[in-house]
Amino acid sequence: MEELSLEYFEAASEKVKEVTLDTKLVYSDYFSSQTGNKVYLKPENMQFTGAYKVRGAYYKMSTLSDEERSKGIITASAGNHAQGVAYAAKCYGVKATIVMPTTTPLIKVNRTKSYGAEVVLFGDVYDESCAKAYELADEFGYTFIHPFNDFGVATGQGTIAMEIIKELPLVDIILVPVGGGGLATGVSTLAKMLNPKIKVYGVEPENAACLDASIKAGKVVTLDSVSTIADGTAVKTPGDKLFPYLKKNLDGIIKVPDEDLVVAFLDMVENHKMVVENSGLLSVAALKQLNVKGKKIVSILSGGNMDVITMSSVVSQGLILRDRIFTVSVLLPDKPGELSKVADVIAKQSGNVIKLEHNQFVSINRNAAVELRITLEAFGTDHKKAIIDKLEESGYKPKVVRTNI
Repeated sequence: MEELSLEYFEAASEKVKEVTLDTKLVYSDYFSSQTGNKVYLKPENMQFTGAYKVRGAYYKMSTLSDEERSKGIITASAGNHAQGVAYAAKCYGVKATIVMPTTTPLIKVNRTKSYGAEVVLFGDVYDESCAKAYELADEFGYTFIHPFNDFGVATGQGTIAMEIIKELPLVDIILVPVGGGGLATGVSTLAKMLNPKIKVYGVEPENAACLDASIKAGKVVTLDSVSTIADGTAVKTPGDKLFPYLKKNLDGIIKVPDEDLVVAFLDMVENHKMVVENSGLLSVAALKQLNVKGKKIVSILSGGNMDVITMSSVVSQGLILRDRIFTVSVLLPDKPGELSKVADVIAKQSGNVIKLEHNQFVSINRNAAVELRITLEAFGTDHKKAIIDKLEESGYKPKVVRTNI
């Protein structure tokens, strides 16, 4: 396959039905009210493998010859493509070897192994893993399936656009996460084929925006480094085969800081009861950067494979960023009853104390002052301010300090 065509997209749309779940659009009252638009979520995090990647992997596998499959398959992936290829290989009874970065969340590694694939951990980022996979392919004669820089893979990913437009024919904007560009290429190309008026925006992590850098340079460029909690899109170089399609069909690139992904995770859990990994939340975090009103917008949730430890950390940081957990330091005399007085002030403001740290050595004169650090749970920014103001009125001179939980 040397190009992307409507014929191939139609064939892929039928083929992927063999392994995909029907991820109907979810209307979001919350994000709609926040943005003044009609926001729909495409929950690819609910796929059997936890991500959209099974589409491209399975369709690509179906286009290989028996000889190519018999050699065994190898790929490199930060996790979701790995699971997609491993599952597709299992369906076809083919041996699969997956090279994954050493930083890949454990849940992605274990699930990849659960489909029968051999996992090789190598490199800190995807690009290093990919180079290793090419070495192994040359050494053992494996058939390499690129996670994004492949027309067959991109065609399989583009089937998402077919489903979106069938369900919401008058969609105005589609937001799609970007790592190497396979999903963005497939979705934007097919969307423009079906309706050129649809706007498609690629969304990248602020500190891993290889496509944005490439478009600005007018050619594919490689970033010196990437640093983001969105591990699935931590890619230094976009696909060179796909770059012309991305330049032609994307209406723009939106860059999202990691802090916005943290808050988006909290919003998704609380308002939709869904776990979406950081890369999958790029399209949600980008909503607030769209300067539009009254539009029908679809945010593609590309995956939901997140380990519990990461989940816990993201929730904690999200609560802190939303001012629902904060720490305040106050100075008070070291004598009986002072702690009770502070607690009474907080209680009357409906603050919930999570943790207390009592430092008697902040001053030489303990009778004059000891430090009390109070970590509190609040309802949000206004409630936090009300608690601090009341402590100030009570003479404690509160100071907000870094929260560690």
